Amino acid sequence: MCLAVPGKVLAKARIDGVEVGQVQFGGITRQVALGFVPEAEVGDYVMVHVGFAISRVDEAEAQRSYEILEQLGALEAELAGK
Repeated sequence: MCLAVPGKVLAKARIDGVEVGQVQFGGITRQVALGFVPEAEVGDYVMVHVGFAISRVDEAEAQRSYEILEQLGALEAELAGK
């Protein structure tokens, strides 16, 4: 199952014309495409689905999403890319 997982934008850059960010998911950091949420800034939380940030959310919503994913046992699988 593929879900959107919230993460915190730690850095932004433009690589080969594509806006990307280093996004932290708990203790894991991944590079994420930010083209769908160009308004996202460092410190913002974004919902990420298959390597693409698809929306911006506030910190409280990100925390609620983490808790629900953990309760479902889905968080580790999503972060592992399974």
